[in-house]
Amino acid sequence: MLVAVEGIYQNGQVYLHDKVPFENETKVIVTFLEDPTKKPESKRLTMNNFSFRKPRDVLKDHKGSLSDEVIKKRRESL
Repeated sequence: MLVAVEGIYQNGQVYLHDKVPFENETKVIVTFLEDPTKKPESKRLTMNNFSFRKPRDVLKDHKGSLSDEVIKKRRESL
């Protein structure tokens, strides 16, 4: 039987978040999901993450209000 239990490794010990259904000694495989020596990638958004060129190209021939079109499409999907 395979059982997956989430936990953390801290100060040389593995701490499990849940109880396991085994009372006797049981073989385990521990997989570390993150490399703690790596700095986490910045998840902060900046203006460099956005490009308005594509939407402008798509809308260059559109006559009328974009917000009206969005409202119309949302009403149609109801």
